[in-house]
Formats: sequence, C-alpha cells, structure tokens
Amino acid sequence: MRKRAWWILPVAGAAAVGVHRARSRTSGDDRTRDRWLTVTVNRPAEEVRPGGQLPPPLRPFDDRIEVDVRPAPGDRGTELAVRLKQPPGAARTSLPGRLAGQDPRQELRLALREAKALLEAGEVLHPDTPSTTRETPGGKLVGLLVRRSGGEGVL
Repeated sequence: MRKRAWWILPVAGAAAVGVHRARSRTSGDDRTRDRWLTVTVNRPAEEVRPGGQLPPPLRPFDDRIEVDVRPAPGDRGTELAVRLKQPPGAARTSLPGRLAGQDPRQELRLALREAKALLEAGEVLHPDTPSTTRETPGGKLVGLLVRRSGGEGVL
C-alpha cells in the first residue's frame, strides 16, 4: 500500500506548481495586461515596416499600439512586437471577459499573426470552409476549442 501512495507526492507537487503559474499569469496586474505580443518574421526589417508603415492587418490599430521592430536573435529575421498603449482593464482580460470576446488583445494577436502570414507568404491562409471531409467526434472537439480561442490560437 505504501509503495503505491508515493507517486501521489510528485503529481500533487506538479499540480500545485501549475496552479501557481496559472494564477500568476491571469492575476490581471500591469505586468500581464501591458505585455508585448511578439512574432518572428522571416524577412529583413525594411520589408517588415517599409517606409515606417505597419503591415495592413495592424493598420487599424495604428493610433492604439506601440510597435517595436528589431533584428531577431541569431540573424533569423525580424521580431515584430506590439502592445496596446492603454492596457485594458482587469475585467476585460479575465477569463469571462476573454470568453465573451471583450479582451482587445485577442484582436491584436489575430492581426499580428495575419501580418506575419502576409509578410512571409504574401497572403493570409485560412482553412477550407466548409471542410472537404465529414466531421468526426474528435473534429467537433477541436472545432469547439478553436471557436473558444477566438481565432487567436490561445485558449
């Protein structure tokens, strides 16, 4: 009986660490609400922001965001970082606010991903709609999770 119970300690410890990290990420303090959102684009800096202009998906946010363009580490392209000038309130960035689509960072994340795709591939690729196969139970679950993520890739 004792040998079977010892595996509980590492599992409980790992769970406690996970809960602590999740709470610190969603605490709503200023460090998380005004965090930079960054993508690495496989293009030189002069192509990422030609003539000082933002890529088209980010242009609607022009007056509401700060933009930082810098070389990526290891000479691997350019880092494009953006953040809102005015961080959203804690109620809008909370889990219920995110699920209701009230977090403005969701739109900014989506625009940043679309800007990366546009700069690297020349177009924003979307999956086929309707799909060419019939939906399976696993596919329904994935579809639910994708809808919950708000199209931004973060649940």
